[in-house]
Amino acid sequence: MGKTYIRRSLGYLSCLLAKRTPRNAKTAFIYNRIPKNGKILDVGCGNNSPYNVKRIRPDVYYVGLDIGVYNQSSEAINYADELIYAQPEKFHQAIEENEYEYDVILSTHNLEHCNDFVKVLNAMSKALKEGGLLYLTFPCEESVHFPKRKNSLNFYDDSSHKDVIPYLKTISVLKQTGMTILFAKKRFRPFLPLMVGLFYEPLAKLTKIQLPIMNATWALYGFETVIIAKKK
Repeated sequence: MGKTYIRRSLGYLSCLLAKRTPRNAKTAFIYNRIPKNGKILDVGCGNNSPYNVKRIRPDVYYVGLDIGVYNQSSEAINYADELIYAQPEKFHQAIEENEYEYDVILSTHNLEHCNDFVKVLNAMSKALKEGGLLYLTFPCEESVHFPKRKNSLNFYDDSSHKDVIPYLKTISVLKQTGMTILFAKKRFRPFLPLMVGLFYEPLAKLTKIQLPIMNATWALYGFETVIIAKKK
C-alpha cells in the first residue's frame, strides 16, 4: 500500500511538472504530444527511461530498444511493456525488423552512440505510422569546445560517444525519408532552465559538475540539439 501510494504520488507530481516544463522539452513532449494509448518506441532506453516515461503517461504502450541494460533498476525495467536488445552493428536492423508501426519514437542522446547514425535515422522514419512523431536530441556540434564537466557538458566527457552529429545533415536525412520538421533548435536554451544554470554556473565552474536538474547547465550552454519531426 505504501509503495503504491508513493508511485501514484510521484506520477501525479511528474504530470504537474511536465505541464510546466519548457515547450518542446522532452517531458512536455511526452505529456502533450503522444496520442492517448499510443504506441511508442524509445530508442536508447537507458537511465530508467521506461519508468520516467510511464510515470508521466501510464496509458502508453512502451517498447524500449538498446544494446543492453544501461543504468536501469529492475523496477524501472518492469515499467516497459517490451524491451528489445540488439548488437551495435545490428541496431538499425532491430528497428527496421520490428513488427509495429509507432505513433511516437523517442531518441534522446542515442544517435551519438550509434555505429551509423544515418541508418538509424532512416530506420526510425520507416518505423513511424503516417502522421507519427519523432522526438530527437543529441549533443550540439559546438559541444566539442564546451568546458569538461561531470555528467557531461563537453562532447568528449562521455567516452562512449562515437560521432558528432551534424545538425544540417540530420535535417536533410529526415526530409529525404519523408519527414516534415516541426521544430528544430541547434542549441536548445529554454529560458527558465537557462536562468537556473546561470545562477549555478559559478559553483559549477568550481566543482566541475554540471547541474542536471532541469538540464540547467545544458540550457545555459545550449548543449542539446532538439528536433521534432512528423512523418508525412
